[in-house]
Amino acid sequence: MTTLVTGARGKVGQGLIARLHAAGHTVRAASANPAELTVPDGVGTVELALDHPEGLDAALRGVRQVFLYPEPVGVHELIKAAETAGVEHVVLLSSASVLGPDAETDPLASHSLTVERALAASDLTCTFLRPDAFASNSFGWAYFIGRSMPVQLAYPDAHIAPIHPEDIADIAFEALTGESLTGRAITLTGPESLTFREQLAVLADAVGRAVPVEQITRAEAERQMGRFMPPAMVGSLLDLWAAASHGPATVADTTETLLGRPARTYRQWARDNAGAFAAQH
Repeated sequence: MTTLVTGARGKVGQGLIARLHAAGHTVRAASANPAELTVPDGVGTVELALDHPEGLDAALRGVRQVFLYPEPVGVHELIKAAETAGVEHVVLLSSASVLGPDAETDPLASHSLTVERALAASDLTCTFLRPDAFASNSFGWAYFIGRSMPVQLAYPDAHIAPIHPEDIADIAFEALTGESLTGRAITLTGPESLTFREQLAVLADAVGRAVPVEQITRAEAERQMGRFMPPAMVGSLLDLWAAASHGPATVADTTETLLGRPARTYRQWARDNAGAFAAQH
């Protein structure tokens, strides 16, 4: 039985491919640029871009399970091709944002919600993994920490429960190879609620030097973030962090509750990735 993994360049996709291959499963890694993929020997690669559906039949030939990154473009064509190919199960890497009250219009949530709804309306058996904040979002601070610059935040005391991407890969592996998660929609977090300020203190410990935090106005944050993302997404993120400043984040399912083994902590993620925050000269 072949499993197709989309988003194969991502950290979760790479971790899942490694786990499936090590366990003896046949894996096919999909990417719009397969020549750029790094996969274990014996793992096949295939070109797949959902905005070019002509590649779907080849990508899905002989596939019985799909690990899917949420991309609304071409999702209906993908579903039709998957049903025709005899795919039995789709595990979607969705987002906890789909549970928000404004998910249909929120630019962060609507992306994943569109794909969830399309899959739910299909004849495919689907499992929705809905992680909240990734610990790896902290890479956004690496430039400043590496240059001993203050990290500027509008809401430094916003609480989140960041999840280690390796935990998501473990849960995705279970969803594809076991039966306990099949057909479920599961909200995932890390094992503890931490403010951004507390996360930066953990990173400071990991790199062995102080990381100053500077609170800025929302308007300044909008200006800075607007260099890299659309205004609607900036506003959505800042609204989310403003609301999260009022108390601890809810801890949802983790590898502890789902798999019976300890969840990786943010401190472990910081140790694993301390090199990305090393001093730059």
